[in-house]
Amino acid sequence: MKSNNIGVDVEKAIKSIRHDKIFILTDKNTHIHCYQFIKNTPSISEAKLITIPADDSNKTIDNLSKVWEELTHNGATRHSLLINLGGGMVTDLGGFAAATFKRGIKYINIPTTLLGAVDAAVGGKTGINFAGFKNEIGAFYPSEQVIISTEFFHTLSHEAILSGYAEMIKHALIHSSSDLDKLLTFPLDNIDFSQLNELLLRSVGIKRGIVDQDPFEKNIRKALNLGHTTAHAFESFAIAQQRPIPHGYAVAWGIIVELYLSLRICNFPQDKLQKTIRFIQQNYGAFNIGCDDYETLFEIAKHDKKNQGDKINFTLLSAIGNVRIDQIAEKELIFEAFDFYRDSVGL
Repeated sequence: MKSNNIGVDVEKAIKSIRHDKIFILTDKNTHIHCYQFIKNTPSISEAKLITIPADDSNKTIDNLSKVWEELTHNGATRHSLLINLGGGMVTDLGGFAAATFKRGIKYINIPTTLLGAVDAAVGGKTGINFAGFKNEIGAFYPSEQVIISTEFFHTLSHEAILSGYAEMIKHALIHSSSDLDKLLTFPLDNIDFSQLNELLLRSVGIKRGIVDQDPFEKNIRKALNLGHTTAHAFESFAIAQQRPIPHGYAVAWGIIVELYLSLRICNFPQDKLQKTIRFIQQNYGAFNIGCDDYETLFEIAKHDKKNQGDKINFTLLSAIGNVRIDQIAEKELIFEAFDFYRDSVGL
């Protein structure tokens, strides 16, 4: 649901869902900056607020347990409703809490970041990080509704906008050249939020179309994994080194690696590769890795949920909009792709 008046749309969504008690999950940042947009909604006047620490490093079993405890201690039942107000960390963890509490309660996602709106809040994937790996534990459990409001986006940093924008680039790459061209020419240094909202809704529509065809990721939904095998390896590696990186930035850098693999394995066009990489170079900087890190990154990537055995499974492209799922790359070629990434970002 696209929202021009967030309070009105939250009220409408709540009234459309049978429930007894209402709980609202925020992190410390969204509690301060975003809760004010909905707190006067009549239906949530007696809602119980649950607040957890912010950022992806807190998407943990300890904070999941805290949500379960708050639900239990405040009398939540199988008929209660959880509202997740936050970015991807909140909607991922809150969705998993809803999926598992009393074997499943209903929930609504209200993403407060561009990344959350275009990615985590839509599609029913929920989960937490575990044992140093991204989204290692989780479930497919779709929300009752997703309410997207650009009211929140005006409060975002430029880094947060870019983080969500990388997922939009991924959606365009797996869909069409015209979608990609619009994104690569959009002026991120002077954002027109009305135009950004139209691009966002188009991107969400691309994702929804894929998820509706394959809700449990047996086939075409794997298209949404473009860039993510490498991105999750970068993120886990960064967390282990205590230098966490934004998810969208990791996706942008992962796209460089995986478009190179697409070139080598699926004959992806060189000019499209260079055009996309040039945009990433200009906007996302670099995640610093050296040759000595390749082995560690390779071992992390082997733990990705999409893999079978010791082979690393990638989603690649033969052209923009032509997806090739379940592609296997040999270790030597993956290391070559890491070299290409480092050359591309100037390391």
